[in-house]
Amino acid sequence: MSGIQAGTDERLRRWRLVLGGEPGAEGTGRALTGRDAAMDGALGALYGGGASGAGERGAGLGASAPSVARWLGDIRTYFPSSVVQVMQRDAIDRLGLAALLVEPEMLEAVEPDVHLVGTLLSLTAAMPETTRETARAVVRKVAEDLEKRLAARTRATLTGALDRAARVSRPRHRDIDWDRTVRANLKNYLPEHGTVVPERLIGYARAARGVKKEVVLCVDQSGSMAASVVHAAVFGAVLASMRSLATRLVVFDTAVVDLTDQLADPVDVLFATQLGGGTDINRALAHCQSRITRPADAVVVLISDLYEGGIRHEMLKRVAAMQASGVQFVTLLALSDEGAPAFDREHAAALAALGVPAFACTPDLFPDVMAAAIERRPLPIPEAWPGAAANAR
Repeated sequence: MSGIQAGTDERLRRWRLVLGGEPGAEGTGRALTGRDAAMDGALGALYGGGASGAGERGAGLGASAPSVARWLGDIRTYFPSSVVQVMQRDAIDRLGLAALLVEPEMLEAVEPDVHLVGTLLSLTAAMPETTRETARAVVRKVAEDLEKRLAARTRATLTGALDRAARVSRPRHRDIDWDRTVRANLKNYLPEHGTVVPERLIGYARAARGVKKEVVLCVDQSGSMAASVVHAAVFGAVLASMRSLATRLVVFDTAVVDLTDQLADPVDVLFATQLGGGTDINRALAHCQSRITRPADAVVVLISDLYEGGIRHEMLKRVAAMQASGVQFVTLLALSDEGAPAFDREHAAALAALGVPAFACTPDLFPDVMAAAIERRPLPIPEAWPGAAANAR
């Protein structure tokens, strides 16, 4: 019986937290005290819509950096990290607190995440020098956490793909992979002679000794693509660390910036971006096309919501020309954990008609997408994505 009562009490407590601390919530028969009252105050400051009083919940955050910093500390005390990140995003969106993030005490109090990094990058032009190092520390923590999560699997997946893509069935004698050749022909073992008859030779093309593939990440840095820019910078650094890949990172809005020389440090890459502005995909692709030296061994990944501000038909002609030259072309409408983005469906359909996949991709799926592109096999497009079957061609 005591267990049932405890469960009932907990449900009433949760309902009271949902309803808030104002008098109208007293029907639960529960009072908010101690930690519960503090949690309600933190929620009310963000979602209550004004100063406390009858019929209103919470005290509001005001526009003071110290008070917001205290609130950020409170929510980290009372809520798990995933909830804290949601509340921070809501505070920035609902209460217009982005400008306060240029204050050092604010940055020291926040829970770093990808969305916060996007907000910080959009504020770099207004950020005072005294705050810049603190902001870099926040961005570096997020970048390092992402790299720990993604790097090992990305390298392992792509190394396997590169090995498979580089194998040839009629290699020169000095390019034969004898270990794989013997294993592939064990069925042809002749015990009376103590030898294996190699009916099928396995080896590597000459390109396998150095750079095997060129990878170009062409990333839209318009404001809606902030999370994708962060992930692309981290993946770019990971790919650039693989000697068998020649990796290039290009970001664009109406201008095009090649950040390949800064790929050693994703933080440098991110602070070199300028989130916001228009979009000229055709101009960005023209730059990428001009930098490709071996089209048959090149993979171009366009990361964009496809809201083209440039010349649409020229963009499509350029994509078709790159494909005709042998380039493997992939379009990611987003590279983030957020699911399906808003995107230009007309342009996505036009690309699909060219046989170019266009879909949203999570960071965890990206290594498999790249591996499939390198091996020139169908991409692992999420089945729930509209047009997945057509785009998988």
